[in-house]
Amino acid sequence: MSRNIVRYADPEARYGLLEKDGTIRPLAGSPFESLETVGKATHLDRVRLLAPVKPACLYGAGLNYIGHAREMKLDTPAFPMLFMKPPSAIVGPEAPIVYPIEARNLHFEAEVAVVIGKAGRRIPEAKALEHVFGYTCANDVSERVIQAKEMKQGCLVLGKAFDSFNPMGPSIALGLDAGDIEIIGRVNDQQRQRSNTNDLVYSVKALIAHLSSGITLHPGDVIMTGTPAGVGPVVPGDIVEIEIPQVGILRNPVVAEQA
Repeated sequence: MSRNIVRYADPEARYGLLEKDGTIRPLAGSPFESLETVGKATHLDRVRLLAPVKPACLYGAGLNYIGHAREMKLDTPAFPMLFMKPPSAIVGPEAPIVYPIEARNLHFEAEVAVVIGKAGRRIPEAKALEHVFGYTCANDVSERVIQAKEMKQGCLVLGKAFDSFNPMGPSIALGLDAGDIEIIGRVNDQQRQRSNTNDLVYSVKALIAHLSSGITLHPGDVIMTGTPAGVGPVVPGDIVEIEIPQVGILRNPVVAEQA
């Protein structure tokens, strides 16, 4: 059975252990150091959930689901296709996804995000999961026109990096099986994506091993594992939901940027 960690404003930002009835037991400090609880409990109804972690580094993986690669009529990558997103792209549950003035074709992407819990460099696949703290829902929002222009030049930055382009939450689930995590994406209550990490081209273990071959991973860093088949456009007024059953539902409205 998984345990769930949330980050919330009450009114200051803090972490808590979430129980099934919505009770939140405040943690004494960082969940990456201890899950000891302290003080008076609160409830989901009395707080505002924030993105469950504030990573120094946020990594993405492209074309990492077999079904999505087929959908895009592209070959699966010969090695993990990685990119980075700025922490300023991260927002929490119910926060708006801002449709930028520059946008012409905005897509949602439901993803399983891995939260690192233990620092490491050159981590072998056999020990990679020892460095995982837990898993959360993420939405790798992408502006396809800008993304396509960038990729023609061999780069990938702005098309996935606008402020609000990476909702995360609502909780971090601990103790999940990395090879069997269900991921669901919905727009306006209509299911658009449904898959499982058993369809990944490069597993969670492989992504951690590959990234850490050159970069030291730190507690709180996040690795987005890619999106399955079914991605598509969203417009202002839409409601996007990303669900991992053990994590909960990440819900975000799409709103137009005010010029």
